[in-house]
Amino acid sequence: MQLMNYLLAILLPPLSILLTGRPIIAILVFLIWIPALIFSGGLTHPMFILLAWFLIFHAREDRRQRGDLS
Repeated sequence: MQLMNYLLAILLPPLSILLTGRPIIAILVFLIWIPALIFSGGLTHPMFILLAWFLIFHAREDRRQRGDLS
């Protein structure tokens, strides 16, 4: 599941963030991501990919600390 989410973050960072369990951040990122794509021509897309990867990694570490993951 994690690998799929990392790959999804490359194409659709807001959806990937939503799947990590952070719906409010996903909505905010979506509202910023669409205009950023349009006005910058995709130059800001890597920033959103890195944000999504960070949130996915952080969610996994939180689960690991709680003992849900081995």
